[in-house]
Amino acid sequence: MQISLKGRRAVVAGGSKGIGRSIALGFAAAGADVCICARGQAALDATAADIRKHGVKAHAESCDLANKDAIAAFIASAAKALGGIDILVNNASGFGGGDDEAGWAKGLDIDVMATVRASNAALPHIEQSGGGAILNISSISGFHASARAASYGAVKAALINYTMSQALMYAPKKIRVNAIAPGSIEFPGGLWEERKTSNPQLYNSALNSIPWGRMGRPEEVANAAVFLCSEAASWITGQTLTVDGGQLL
Repeated sequence: MQISLKGRRAVVAGGSKGIGRSIALGFAAAGADVCICARGQAALDATAADIRKHGVKAHAESCDLANKDAIAAFIASAAKALGGIDILVNNASGFGGGDDEAGWAKGLDIDVMATVRASNAALPHIEQSGGGAILNISSISGFHASARAASYGAVKAALINYTMSQALMYAPKKIRVNAIAPGSIEFPGGLWEERKTSNPQLYNSALNSIPWGRMGRPEEVANAAVFLCSEAASWITGQTLTVDGGQLL
């Protein structure tokens, strides 16, 4: 089975590094035009250049996804740059960790509300295109309790539930909504690479919990994203796909 996104227009919120970057490049490799946003302009420009290497249109724009007005402006700009929107990926995370006000604020503002706001802003554009797909990036942390990262797990659980509700609400508009729950994913400059040196005990504990004996790669999450946002997944909606090498087991 060959998966193609040729002619599709995809927006990846949080698309300049790690999983988001890999998803954007995966979409481009499958033929989609891609718009990305994040806060750091240098990483955005580098990723946009790599997207264009696939012979598709790329647009990159700095956006603070904790800012309601900035999200609305970005989605409008993305729709204009691409000539519409068929696919939206909500990937950004505030990485709020503990059970304090700061951790909850980050998670609620970015993981939850940025997803809500970007989805609502993109909805008319996706509907105008005749339907499409929304993909929310959650985490396996949303499936179990965590004394170390209570707020992070809770907001990721909220995304799993919200994905189901979105799928129900948007089905009449021919918009499929799914989520991916990655396990521990390692990449240059990412959290787990940093933890390898700053907190080797935590790193090794996570590593030892993965039956395959290694951390995941962003490209492995991207492969699932390309599938879920393609016509190959035309009868799949409201689902959360775990991509974790068996870590949740």
